[in-house]
Amino acid sequence: MNGDAKMPEFPIAKPKIKLAMLGMTDGNGHPYSWSIILNGRYNADALAKCPYPAIRDYIAKQPAETLGIDGAEVTHVWTDEPADAELVSQVAMVENVVDRAEDVIGHVDAVLVATDKGEEHVDRCRPFVEAGIPIFVDKPLCNNRGDLAVFSKWIDAGHPLISSSAMRFAKEYMPYHRSTHELGKLEYVNFTMAKSWETYGIHALEAVYSIVGPGFISVQNTGDADRNILHLRHRDNIDINLVNIYGLAGGAGMMTLAGQSGGVQLKMTDSYRAFKAQLMSFIEFLRTGSPPVPWDETKELMQLVIAGIESREAGGKTIYLKDLE
Repeated sequence: MNGDAKMPEFPIAKPKIKLAMLGMTDGNGHPYSWSIILNGRYNADALAKCPYPAIRDYIAKQPAETLGIDGAEVTHVWTDEPADAELVSQVAMVENVVDRAEDVIGHVDAVLVATDKGEEHVDRCRPFVEAGIPIFVDKPLCNNRGDLAVFSKWIDAGHPLISSSAMRFAKEYMPYHRSTHELGKLEYVNFTMAKSWETYGIHALEAVYSIVGPGFISVQNTGDADRNILHLRHRDNIDINLVNIYGLAGGAGMMTLAGQSGGVQLKMTDSYRAFKAQLMSFIEFLRTGSPPVPWDETKELMQLVIAGIESREAGGKTIYLKDLE
């Protein structure tokens, strides 16, 4: 942005916030579902062509009155493959399809970077950071030390940018957020997840982090690229096992909390409610300027993602978070 250009307002006081949905990576259909959830409408014939059966299923099950977030609308869409943007536009009735992500600058109030390849997010976000536009970044924010340093610099400079996993907002886990007293002293946590550690490890991490809180000490990953098996230590003397096995769809989102006087097993089943709550938190951030998750927590979560990768690549070496500062 040149020195004479007017920076976008933040927090945003407009009656309706205009949003751009940006990017699409293989296996991630968030531009479809997020645009529907935000806009509160969809074309059923176009939705039938959406290549993600899970999205078709859970969107079709929602009562019409549950769709939509007041005061916000996706007005622009861009994806890496133009045909995907056209279909997202048809499905969620998004008015404008643009040729380049940067083309939305000056036409929207905020953007959502809806891709899950953490190594790409600095480059995808940079034009909007430079333009002063608030950003929501899909999980994980990043997956290497250099990019985390860049994001930390942007946050320290005051840029309005947040990132989270929908698992933080899952209704099945929320009763236990920083509240496991009924179980006695928490001793052990287990969480199983599908797909890769690089993209879906953050789901396991953020679900558990919301319960045990900050203060992780170390990470050890004794698995491989398709079967990540991790042991994490927490300052409250909690042992945590996280398992990311690529084909483990049937076990995704299963959590065990075990304490000295009780235990509970949980499973996330309502993706729609989690995604809607996550998106509502972004709109609230745009309205108030108050992030739903402190940056220090997001930073620690990214350090855990990075430590899991570095430990695996070092043959199962224990990585201490103090060494990632």
